Amino acid sequence: MALNETHDPRLQSWVESANSGRSDFPIQNLPWCIFRRRDRAEAHRAGVAIGDQVLDVAAALGAATLEGAPRESACLTRASVLNEFMAAGAQAWSATRLALSRALRRGAPQRRRLEQYLVPQSAVEYAVPAQIGDYTDFYASIYHATAVGRLLRPDNPLLPNYKWVPIAYHGRCSSIGVSGQEFPRPRGQILAPGAAAPVLSASRRLDYELELGIFIGQGQPPGLPIAIDAAESFVFGLCLLNDWSARDVQAWEYQPLGPFLAKNFATTISPWIVTLEALEPYREPWNRPAEDPQPLSYLDSPNVRSAGAIDIHLEVALESEVMRRSSSPPHTLARTNFRHSYWSVAQLLTHHAVNGCSLRPGDLIGTGTQSGPDPSEAGSLLELTRGGKEPIVLNDGETRRFLEDGDTVIMSAYCVRPGAARIGFGSVSGRVLPALPVSAA
Repeated sequence: MALNETHDPRLQSWVESANSGRSDFPIQNLPWCIFRRRDRAEAHRAGVAIGDQVLDVAAALGAATLEGAPRESACLTRASVLNEFMAAGAQAWSATRLALSRALRRGAPQRRRLEQYLVPQSAVEYAVPAQIGDYTDFYASIYHATAVGRLLRPDNPLLPNYKWVPIAYHGRCSSIGVSGQEFPRPRGQILAPGAAAPVLSASRRLDYELELGIFIGQGQPPGLPIAIDAAESFVFGLCLLNDWSARDVQAWEYQPLGPFLAKNFATTISPWIVTLEALEPYREPWNRPAEDPQPLSYLDSPNVRSAGAIDIHLEVALESEVMRRSSSPPHTLARTNFRHSYWSVAQLLTHHAVNGCSLRPGDLIGTGTQSGPDPSEAGSLLELTRGGKEPIVLNDGETRRFLEDGDTVIMSAYCVRPGAARIGFGSVSGRVLPALPVSAA
């Protein structure tokens, strides 16, 4: 993609809340969601964020108030999921984005007709934005992989295949929920240190994972690989993703086939999908250290080298039950950046399809936990507490080794740099509830 008029940092909207410079959703962003007004018996439909409002795109397109938008977009955005719009392809997404940008700009003649289709974000509820047919979670941060490896294999922290092949596991899509998801503490088999046999128990080492999610737009039929330079044309956009993990369950079950009950109980995503087109001003060169093995040819190209990384700031915070009751602010646990990822978005997709695996509109791909080079940039409690050995002291004096019942984890992300408008991803939150009694199973 290339920069165009929708990226102009001078653009302002007639929706004044979008012009503060602090909003995640200025006119240069325009991320997509599926929403409906809270406490209304109405269908979910497509919306776009602008400032503190949601534009009911389905209604606006149906009323022909967005000049230049493809005609088919009107019916595609009326659905309760974005899959059909995702399948329309990059040309349709870009044309609709341009029509939205022009209609929402300060001085646009469509203002009077469009104002009736704005809904305050405070008055809406969201749904998972696509029908997710498949979910794959990668392991794309070498800093996370190395830190976790040191805890499990001090003498051999990074397995030899990591620098050659993007590692992933296939997750369960039925337990993916939108921000605000609540779930009971998971159970599984746990082998205590020194024990001869495992027991079925609620996890005592529950963790979060700070990730980005990649939503597939146009699909690819079975048997056809994806060329590295074409890979991003299959991406509709990115969201925030928390791949909750029961570390004690994981430690017992993960060999030889990887995670199972440790991760399939809940995954939480943000309601907003930020398009790759909106992220274009924040491209950076993707680099591989010269002393490391360089990617095989199918995972390498000059385009990836010159602009395969994206400068996205990531943050994670914790709000305990005590903080919530006392109205104390959440405690920021870590800050990092997606530009540290060892594998790029294009490389993840290309490797995913190289064996002929199909991709369908709405499929979700996780980047894996995003950690940076400094220990303070770790994207999980497992790393921050060194496997629970070094507890974190929170703002209010509480301590945490792993998550406790009532804890809410809040993740956020944004992009900022000189010469471009600040854009953000909103946030994703999820809360841990007490484990259900065994009799409820």
